[in-house]
Amino acid sequence: MGTVTPFPLPDRTPLQIGFERLELTRILDLYGRMVAAGHWRDYAIQLGHEAAVFAAFRRSAERPEYRIEKRPALRNRQGMWALVGEHGMVLKRGHELSPVLAPVERRLLKIVEA
Repeated sequence: MGTVTPFPLPDRTPLQIGFERLELTRILDLYGRMVAAGHWRDYAIQLGHEAAVFAAFRRSAERPEYRIEKRPALRNRQGMWALVGEHGMVLKRGHELSPVLAPVERRLLKIVEA
């Protein structure tokens, strides 16, 4: 007879990691409020094989002030969401997006004197 060649199984790793619509809506809502408050002026989105990154800039010629990273490979360990500061230090990590964005949203709160 002939030689049986096994059928190749599909690779489970996606070609590109991206943000879901609700996640991107939440991030862009925060970005819009930070722009309105005068903190941020520009943003960039990078979609890759290992992570999707949203970077927010004070000025477009600088390093990003914050990076919001989604790494699904870390979903079962530390959490797939990370908030990375300007110097590359991870400021917050978690399984849900809202708690990870909390330190940035705190900057929008202002003390109002009576």
